[in-house]
Amino acid sequence: MNQNEDVSQLLAAHQQVIQAHLSKDVATWLNGEADEYLSANRGDITYPTKTERAAMRQPYLEQTEFSEYRDLVSPVVKVSADGTLGWVIAQIQAIGVRTMPDGQEIAFDAVWAWIELYEKIDGRWLCIGNVSNAKP
Repeated sequence: MNQNEDVSQLLAAHQQVIQAHLSKDVATWLNGEADEYLSANRGDITYPTKTERAAMRQPYLEQTEFSEYRDLVSPVVKVSADGTLGWVIAQIQAIGVRTMPDGQEIAFDAVWAWIELYEKIDGRWLCIGNVSNAKP
C-alpha cells in the first residue's frame, strides 16, 4: 500500500468516529480501535479496555443529541516511513444538548482538538490511543 492510500484510510477512520457520534453507534466507534488502547486526557494517562470504553461511551452518546459534530479544519494526517504507524490531528466543533440523569438538559457548543494514534495491525489501521483537550 502506498502513502496516499494509507492517508485516505486514516481519514476514513476519522470520519467513522465522527459518524459514530452523530448516529450514536458505539460499536462502530469501537470497531476502529485496537484492544490495547492508551488515553491521555484531563491530566491522566489510562489504558481502558474495550469493555470500559463501551461503558463510558454508551451513556455519553445516549444522553447527547448533536445538532452538529464536524471538523473545523482539515485533519492533519501522517504515516511513518515504514507504513506501520500513523496519526490524525483533528479539531472539531460539537453543538447539541445533553440530558443529565435527572432530566435536566444542558446545551453545549464546544471545540475539541485531539491526536488519534494508529497502528496497522494485520493490514488494518486501528486506533491505539487518543490525546485530547477542550478549548477553554
